[in-house]
Amino acid sequence: MAFGDSREQVATVNGAGGQIAIRVSTRARRIALRVDAAERKVELVLPSGVPTSDGLRFAAAKQGWIAARLAALPSPAPFREGVIVPVFGAPHPVRRENDAAAPAVTIRDGEIRVRGEPEHVARRVRDHLVGMARREFTRRARSLAARIGRKVARVAVRDTKSRWGSCSGRGNLAFSWRLIFAPEWVIDYVVAHEVAHLVEMNHGVRFWRVVESLSPNTAAARAWLKTHRNRLLSYG
Repeated sequence: MAFGDSREQVATVNGAGGQIAIRVSTRARRIALRVDAAERKVELVLPSGVPTSDGLRFAAAKQGWIAARLAALPSPAPFREGVIVPVFGAPHPVRRENDAAAPAVTIRDGEIRVRGEPEHVARRVRDHLVGMARREFTRRARSLAARIGRKVARVAVRDTKSRWGSCSGRGNLAFSWRLIFAPEWVIDYVVAHEVAHLVEMNHGVRFWRVVESLSPNTAAARAWLKTHRNRLLSYG
C-alpha cells in the first residue's frame, strides 16, 4: 500500500490476531498502538516512512497488551428494551410504550419510554437524547457565559470520541452528546471549560481560574471523566 506524506491516511489489515487499522501520520514520531473504545478496534499509528511490516511486528509483540485492553472495555449497551441507560447519571431502563397516542420518546418515572416497534427503538432513543443534550448544553453554556460577560455564538453537539468539548475563536461551542449520560456536576465542568475559552484560548493559569469560578468541582469532574470515559462511549 502507498501512503502520502502530506496527510494522514488509513488502511485496514489483518495482524496481531485480528483487524488492525493502520494510520500513517505526518505528525507521529514513533510507532504507537491505540484502542478505540467507541469502535472497539485497534489502531496502529506509523510515522511517515516507516514500513508497514515494522508496525505489524510491533503490534504482534504487543498482542497481550491488546487483548487485555480490549477485554477491559465495558460491554456494549445498545439502545433496546430492558437496557439501563444513565440520563444525567441516573439509571433509566428503556421500556417500549404500547400507547399509540404517546410521544415517540418520553423520559418519566425513571424510565425512557419509547413508542413503536423494536426496530425503531435505538434510533428514537438516540435522536431524543441528542436533542436533549443540544438543548441542555446550550442553556447551560449561555447561562455561564453571561456570568463572565461573554456571549456564545452557537452550540452544537457531535459524536466526538477524542474530546468532550471544543470552542472556536468565533465563540462557537461543541460538545459530545454522550455527556448526557454523565452526572450533572460533570456536565457543568465540561460546559464551564469550554465557556472559559471565550476568555482565554489556552490552558494557562488564568484560564483555570475562570473554570474554577464557574465549576468548583473541576478536579473531581476531570477524574470522573477519565475513569468513566469508556463507559460513556459504550452506549448506543
